[in-house]
Amino acid sequence: MIRDKGTNMLSLSPVGPQKVDNSTKTEEFSPMSAALDRFRTATIAKQSRNSASAEDESDVSTLIARLTAEVNQVACEKTKSIQKITNQMKMLALNALIESSRAGAQGAGFAVVAQEVRNVGQQVETIARELESQLTNRTGNLMTSIAQMADRSRGERMTDLSLNAIELIDRNLYERTCDVRWWATDSAVVDCAATPDATAAAHVSERLAVILGAYTVYLDLWLCDLNGNVVASGRSDRFNVVGQNVASTKWFRAARDLRSGDDYTAADVECQPLLGNAQVATYCASVRAGGKANGKATGVLAIHFDWEPQARAIVQGVRVGAADKARVLLVDSNFRVIAASDGQGLLTERISLQLEGRRSGFYQDRSGMLTAFHATPGYETYKGLGWYGVIQAGVG
Repeated sequence: MIRDKGTNMLSLSPVGPQKVDNSTKTEEFSPMSAALDRFRTATIAKQSRNSASAEDESDVSTLIARLTAEVNQVACEKTKSIQKITNQMKMLALNALIESSRAGAQGAGFAVVAQEVRNVGQQVETIARELESQLTNRTGNLMTSIAQMADRSRGERMTDLSLNAIELIDRNLYERTCDVRWWATDSAVVDCAATPDATAAAHVSERLAVILGAYTVYLDLWLCDLNGNVVASGRSDRFNVVGQNVASTKWFRAARDLRSGDDYTAADVECQPLLGNAQVATYCASVRAGGKANGKATGVLAIHFDWEPQARAIVQGVRVGAADKARVLLVDSNFRVIAASDGQGLLTERISLQLEGRRSGFYQDRSGMLTAFHATPGYETYKGLGWYGVIQAGVG
């Protein structure tokens, strides 16, 4: 795959999409669907294992922390009991000294014993204080270490879950890049782009409607001429887009400049006014004469992925625990929120990520909030658009 500098245009080589006859069956439209379903199942299973493992680790850490705290409490209580007893011994020794002094010469021997008892009590008290201090320090250090281990384990788990989210969207969008290049070779699309009369436009609109009937993840499919005029739409009964001009859009300008039928362009998520201001991710490929990759460009096929419900399903499906108080996000290369499990800040909020040269990792801010992130790894020929999976979790 080749990426042009300064654009989102990519090339899949050496094999290009093949021309599809009008008789192609609807069920043949999705060569990636089975693979994507298998990946989704595997991802959910992986998330379940990660979640179960994290819960086990959390349970063990919590148990050790509780037992350590109990040991610390018992040690403090027992040393205080020893100190209380030694204080009583010292008082008895003091009283014995007083009484021996009153007895005169007859109490002199007893005075020696009383003084020794007092010395022993003092030694026991010193040992008890040292024991309390050392036990408190060591159990305190142990509790701090356990807390740090638990935080690190939690951070690594959140980073893994961030990767799960961005991996799933990458594989989903990879299929979009396959779809647009394939459908651009459909004979109805090729014929209409070459001769955009009313009959050809009506036929290709029917064809695009059939595709949309099988592919519910798309909001609409447009065939445009090289001047940016929308010639046909798969949902002309719902969206009044035929005859509209899209020549000023970034995705159309990039698609018009594509070098071959093997190339595609992918746009960042945006609200599309012609589709009721819905959030879409638009993918384009050039329509070429004869459906050949090296044929003359005759038009542009634009497919509009229905972004919001698909992305919402992914971020809300990430299996964070309720105790994590977590917000799962997808952000673009400018750190703009393009999907959020709480549905807030879509396409308006920008977050600050402390990447520090890393593609993945986690950190805590002063409030204790944990932020975990993972950059898009891409999938097959789709290298991604520099997006990140992000999880913001409250104090655990």
